[in-house]
Amino acid sequence: MSSRFRIKALAAGTAAVVLAAFAPVSAHAGAPKAPRASVALTFDDLPGIVLKPEQGYVDETNEKLLERLHHYHFPAIGFVNEGKLDEIVRERQIANLERWIKAGHDLGNHTFSHGSPNALGAEGYIADIARGERVIRPMMEKAHRRLQWFRHPYLETGSPAAVKDRIDAWLTAHGYRIAPVTIDCDDWEFAEPYDEAVMTGNKAQAERIRNVYLAYTERTIGWYRKGARVLFGRDISYVMLLHDTRLNADSLDGLAAIFKRQNMKPVALDKAMRDPAYKTPDGYQGKDGIEWLERWSLALHKDLPWNEYEEVPKPISEEYNKLDNR
Repeated sequence: MSSRFRIKALAAGTAAVVLAAFAPVSAHAGAPKAPRASVALTFDDLPGIVLKPEQGYVDETNEKLLERLHHYHFPAIGFVNEGKLDEIVRERQIANLERWIKAGHDLGNHTFSHGSPNALGAEGYIADIARGERVIRPMMEKAHRRLQWFRHPYLETGSPAAVKDRIDAWLTAHGYRIAPVTIDCDDWEFAEPYDEAVMTGNKAQAERIRNVYLAYTERTIGWYRKGARVLFGRDISYVMLLHDTRLNADSLDGLAAIFKRQNMKPVALDKAMRDPAYKTPDGYQGKDGIEWLERWSLALHKDLPWNEYEEVPKPISEEYNKLDNR
């Protein structure tokens, strides 16, 4: 999520919030039941994000993630970067995509290289989208399914307006629908520190990061639900951005518990998108990648409760930056 419009919650004097983030999440006895809501689970960057290029680790991540999704009967969709297929073992990377389809989940296009329209321009970006369907389109057709969903990397949709309009026109002409994001808990920032802990055998550290992640995620889901009520006076059918990582494979039980506490039912993306909220105009033309509640808040001229928003806990951000820069 961009910081362009939000007020940072972790300013001076909010140390208690940071410390609270390291406590395992728990249900409050006697707390009123949350209103019923639905959420579509979308996983970006298939066939997986991993700290180090270890094919066995990626295979195991996908197997475990799909097994837990099956256990809970959660529908999901995976957005693919075909450029990742040749980063490790191509045949086994493709096999991971086939696992998703065999498990009953659809695949979507996330571009070939995970590039930005800001850097590539409209035509370069469109070429990257087209290159990103060479494997998954025939794969989906073989399974008698239609490749119809596209997710913008970084949630950057094109700037200025002429670039965005050109990309939108191409997507429409080629049968794509944009998959928006209305819950984003920055799971990617936790994922690399978690990989580091798992790969080095530090089980205590892995458990700590997982607990921080789940606690932060539950609070952030609550913020998005409050934001939706500000904009629409109700819960919408949410679309949650997640990533294909070991963190999420190992956290699916915890995420399922959160959905149960929050009275949220995972549904297919197509079903979530039937909510009239998704007909709200998206007039945002900036370069920052912002999610759709931010976009709609601008269109509707309503302020989101940014004073209540929490950034990712600083120790997690610092560890992520350390790993990402080494």
